[in-house]
Amino acid sequence: MLLVGTASPMVNVVTPSLAAVGPDQAAGLKNLQQLIQLRWMALFGQIATVAVVAHGMDIPIPERTMYAVLAGLGVFNLFSLLRCRSPLPVTATELLLTLLVDVGALTALLYLSGGSTNPFVFLFLLQVILGAVLLPVRATWVMVGVTTLCFAGLALWARPLPLPLDHDQGLASPYTQGMLICFVLNAVLLVVFISRIVDNLRERDTRLALLRQRAAEEEHVVRMGLLASGAAHELGTPLSTLAVILGDWQHLPHFSSEPELADDVAEMQAQVARCKAIVSGILLSAGEARGESSSETTVCAFLDSVVQAWCERRNCSGFHYHNAFGDDLPMVADSAIQQMIGNVLDNAADASPHAVWFEARREDDALVLTVWDQGPGFAPHLLPQIGKPYQSTKGHPGGGLGLFLVFNVARTLGGDVMVGNLPEGGAQVRITLPLAAITLAEDAPHGI
Repeated sequence: MLLVGTASPMVNVVTPSLAAVGPDQAAGLKNLQQLIQLRWMALFGQIATVAVVAHGMDIPIPERTMYAVLAGLGVFNLFSLLRCRSPLPVTATELLLTLLVDVGALTALLYLSGGSTNPFVFLFLLQVILGAVLLPVRATWVMVGVTTLCFAGLALWARPLPLPLDHDQGLASPYTQGMLICFVLNAVLLVVFISRIVDNLRERDTRLALLRQRAAEEEHVVRMGLLASGAAHELGTPLSTLAVILGDWQHLPHFSSEPELADDVAEMQAQVARCKAIVSGILLSAGEARGESSSETTVCAFLDSVVQAWCERRNCSGFHYHNAFGDDLPMVADSAIQQMIGNVLDNAADASPHAVWFEARREDDALVLTVWDQGPGFAPHLLPQIGKPYQSTKGHPGGGLGLFLVFNVARTLGGDVMVGNLPEGGAQVRITLPLAAITLAEDAPHGI
């Protein structure tokens, strides 16, 4: 009687490469890692079993030959460890070949220890079940065919073991004991490792669902951009007409003689100019910049200009700004980042008009922008939904797009956004942007 182990996939092992690969590739890599880990366990168990059978039970088996088979399996496992470091995806064909190597080692050990009469021959079923879970249908049928041929070959050509036929002795029979151990081993491995397989597949499905949600959100942003660009085109002409009419009114005697009317006309001209600036910004973001081009600046200068423009527009008396970025770096003025910062500041000022703080600092290789206020904060039931379209606490239709755009801009640049409520009251939004995505290289050409 010889105990022969087997290998199975799946363990929750997170490697640095998993973050940069797709869901299918991550699942394949985890499956291969699990096969490697379980193969090491099987090797130690097989070595111990061969020693116990040969020296503890005094059953004559070709010990050296069996150790040679196990040594070959160990060398294969070392090569599999090196394979895990490769950036190439782990395919279903590769997993099939890996499982076939395990089947080959199991067949060789069974051939040297009784063949089909060895009670552990039923470990072939475990290999087939693992193949059915991990592999496509065609590959699974390959596993069925190979294991069937191996079983038939063992029945014809395996070396017999000199054991008495004492099946009638119940648990006192070595063969019955082997059958019991084989059953327990199969049951435990199926429960433990198939549950891990299911968890891994569930994780892959979750990642796929997140990718589909991200694609849908990006499509939503594209549609919004097209609508905004079209509306900007349509608004350009009537705004220009209003600007001309207001300019003519300003010179009429009736308006110039009335200070209140003159102030109203001046205010209307300022608001029309602001509308034209918004329209130009929309067209700039859409790549239709009416002759203006992106200008080179620095991180600190860009942030200072964004804050200055926002203060002129909002006139928030309780606004506090602190730029702690440190050593300045060159960058290109990005209207998307400007709009992102403006959206966050607008939300904070709407919630807390007299107390808004904005801080910019550098942490490692990232620009961290933090905005907090003393308003009522985010509603607890809305916190998990922040960043999705039309999730707003302002209570008007179409709201909630500001933070939705903030999340999408940050994600496009490879950054992230964290929102939450402060213990002392108020809300906080923390935006982290990698400097590599927003700054210029030292040897970049000037005058971009």
